[in-house]
This record gives sequence, C-alpha cells and structure tokens, in this order.
Amino acid sequence: MAMSFDALLEALPPRLSDIPRSWAMRKPDAIALSEAGTALSYKQLDDAVAATVKALQERGVRPGDRLMIVAENCIAQVVLMFAAARMDAWAVNVNARLSPHEVDTLRDHSQPRRIVYTARASAEARAHAERHGAEPFDVLAPFGLAEGEEIAIGPMNAQCRPEPVDVDGRKQVAALIYTTGTTGQPKGVMLTHYNLLFIACVSSFVRGVSPDDRVCGVLPLTHVFGLASVALGTLFAGARLYLASRYSPASLVQALKEDGITILQGVPAMYARLLEYDFGGWDPARSSLRFIYAGGAPLDPTLKKDVERLFGRNLHNGYGMTESSPTISQTRIDAPREDTSVGFAIPGIELRIVDDHGKDVADGEPGELWVRGPNVMKGYYREPELTAAAINPEGWLATGDVVRRDPDGALFIVGRSKEVIIRSGFNVYPIEVEAALNAHPAVIQSAVVGCPAEGGNEEVVAFVELEPSSRRLDTAVLGAWLEQRLSPYKRPARIVVLDALPAAATGKILKGKLKQMAGPMQ
Repeated sequence: MAMSFDALLEALPPRLSDIPRSWAMRKPDAIALSEAGTALSYKQLDDAVAATVKALQERGVRPGDRLMIVAENCIAQVVLMFAAARMDAWAVNVNARLSPHEVDTLRDHSQPRRIVYTARASAEARAHAERHGAEPFDVLAPFGLAEGEEIAIGPMNAQCRPEPVDVDGRKQVAALIYTTGTTGQPKGVMLTHYNLLFIACVSSFVRGVSPDDRVCGVLPLTHVFGLASVALGTLFAGARLYLASRYSPASLVQALKEDGITILQGVPAMYARLLEYDFGGWDPARSSLRFIYAGGAPLDPTLKKDVERLFGRNLHNGYGMTESSPTISQTRIDAPREDTSVGFAIPGIELRIVDDHGKDVADGEPGELWVRGPNVMKGYYREPELTAAAINPEGWLATGDVVRRDPDGALFIVGRSKEVIIRSGFNVYPIEVEAALNAHPAVIQSAVVGCPAEGGNEEVVAFVELEPSSRRLDTAVLGAWLEQRLSPYKRPARIVVLDALPAAATGKILKGKLKQMAGPMQ
C-alpha cells in the first residue's frame, strides 16, 4: 500500500546520497539512469558513488568543501552530485554552456576545492577542462562508461576553506545553485539536504511517481527544476531517469516512441518548439505518457490548449523559484484545470499574499507571494544582507512575484513585482501582454519588457518569434490584433521580430538581454 505524504516525510533520510543507497538495497537490479544507450542499475549507481567518494578524497576534497561540477546532463553528473552529498561537500552545478567568463565568475565566487568536468557528454565542458588544465579522472570506467574521457578534474585549490559541517540535514548545505551567471553579481542559493529531499518527496508524491515510471530528464540538472523536481523526484521514487544532455524535438520524440517515457516535464518554450515539429504521421496521443507538466516560466492559454490537443492529455502547471528548492505550487493530478492556474500550495508549506506594507490581501486581490516551509533556502552564499532582505525573522521568503488566489485556493501568477511596467501611472504586467501576443497563430513565443521614456515614464516593448512561414509578417498586423484584446495603455509602443528569442539552457527567456536591446525610447 502506498505511504501517506506525512509518512514519507517522516521517513526522509539524513542525506541526498541515501537515495541511491536505499534503492540499491531494495531493488539493486532496477535501472536508475539511462543515457545514450548506457544504463546504470541502482546497485551500480551506489557503487559508482562510493568509488567516486574515495577518488575525490584521495585528491584532497574534504567535508565542507565546494565541488564545482561543470556539466551537461549525463550519468557522471548525477554520480558526482551524490558523491559530494555523501562526503558532505557542496555540489556547485554549473552549466557547461556558460561562457568562459561566466564559469570563471562562479568559480571565483564559490572558491571550490576542485572542479570536475563531464568531458564526454559535453564538448563545452571539455573545452573548459582544457582551458583550466584539467586531467582525466577515470573513476567511472569500471561501470561501463568511457575510460579516459568521461570526467576530467582540475587542479586543487589550496586557498579553499571548508565550511562548517552539520550532522542535521536541515542545516547542512548540499547544493549551491546560482540564480544568475550572465551579468552582475552572482547570487549563490544554498540549498540543504532537507530542502532537496523535501522537494524530491513532494515531487514524487504529488505526481504519483512509482518504480514503474520512466521519466524524461532533459531539463538541465544545473537548474533546480531539473535537479530537484525531475532528477531527485524520480530517483526518490525508485523510477528510471532517461538523461539527455540537450533538448531537441527529434530526440524527445524518439524517446517517446522507443523508451516508453511516462512522465514529461519541461518549460513552456520546450513545448512551443515541439509544436513546430513534423511528427511524420506518428500520433503523440498514442505514447505511453501519463503525465505532462510545464513549469519554470509563465504558461499562456494558447500554448496550453495546443499542447493538450497534440498529446490528448491535460498539461499540468506549477510554480516555484530557486530559493524555494524550487516548488511552491502545482495543479493536482486528479483535478486537471482548463485555466492557467499554477495550482495549489504543495503539502507541508505555508503561503501569504501581502500588500506593499506586508498586510494580507483578500482572495482575488493581487499581492506579493510569501512562502514559509521546509523548501525555503538556507540563504545566499556569502551574502547575509541579501539573505536578510529575502527572508524575514519569522522565516517568510518574499518571492517578488505578484499573484492572486481564488477562494478555492488556486493561485494565478500576475507577474514579477520587479517586471511591472509603470506606463502613464498604470501598471502593466508583461504576462498579460505576452498571452495576447501568443494567441496570434503566427507567434511562436513572445517577451515583453519596459524601457525608460521621457519624464520618468516607461514604454512597453514586445519581442516576438514568428512561425517560419510568417517571418515577413508586418508588425502592424500584430498591433491590430492587440487592439481587440488589450487596453490602450497595455499595447506595446514597439514590436520587434527576432529569429529566436535569447534563452538560457533551461529555455527561460533572458529578459535582461531584451531590455538592453530595447534601450531607452526616444
């Protein structure tokens, strides 16, 4: 009989690395990880973790050290992450597709004892390894992975000072995840073992994940969505995780056809790309999928309907942020919704929706979302002032997101408080303008930003990515479309067509770059 959520929570182990150890004892031959034709059972995964711990200790990695992992999704990355957890080091997952400057900025901030690179799975990781003078690290060769090229390890940083180690998993940091590495001051989010174990437990419970499930692992493990919700949630349930280093519609469709994927989780941009794909007569509604989910960015109604029509299944939705490990809310699997609500608060946490003075607002009124519970980060690494500004003395994390709550408890994202555009005294939330643009049949996706105008005002600027057959579309057509759907103050002063919107490896649109492109209005 399935355990209740409270029973699962009560039985959480002390460390992340207890996940593979537990399943190695219960189902040693069950496959844990698959990647490009290579598979590791739970027993092999646990043995690989133990061997990697020994090898890292021999190379000077200590409890409390930071272990930077420059990677794209692969088995080696998962092994390294669990090895760091087992030896009480902090895993600093960094996407190999970041530029040399970005990688070096995160290295300089986190001061890792060692840097390891998943050189076989990622040409970019291999290039960073060569640039840093790394050497082959063959620890995984006995487990059927490529000898001499699977992992590289960089020189030891003698200046690294270990952080204190705590036996309590609620206090001991397991992962340091950077919310930005592209511009400005890096902000490292410290997530504890308990933070991540709690979300792994929630993710497997609310999605009904069982050992029989086969889960698509295409979201980057360097991002908290891919790490906690997808990878750890899958392995916590003893299911099988299919790892892909990068997303492409062709490879995803192949996995759906050949691997019997039952759970697919992605960002809206990923589904938007899938809608463009030529399935060659194959019907996605015939796949083994039982659960599809979108998160990581706002989901607009048009995309939701199109994806549901394609798969013949409800597209579930949710919301979270790195600082909450990440999940805060999710639609219920037994109560699918036709709207774009991000669902209900996950079990075990508390929510408040407050005004500018920290007072609770009534249901239906917009306000900033605050969250408190086992998912809230320990803080920002080496940034006590930023931590104090984000988490108040009562433990409430201010998300910076504006939401409203229906009387039944369902949450709707209104927008980012920092992204709200003040135009002639009116508040314009980009998500509303984007939803109207995305409803046009020629638009694949859009992003709306504000840019400074005369007199301290702001103007609305929209960037759109069009279907290939509509690249010559006059933006006046889109302007006329919006006239029927938006109040005058919400309509963009300028609509810019791009071949592709700038995006991070997760698929999240980089609005900071778009704001730079927009510039001040003349």
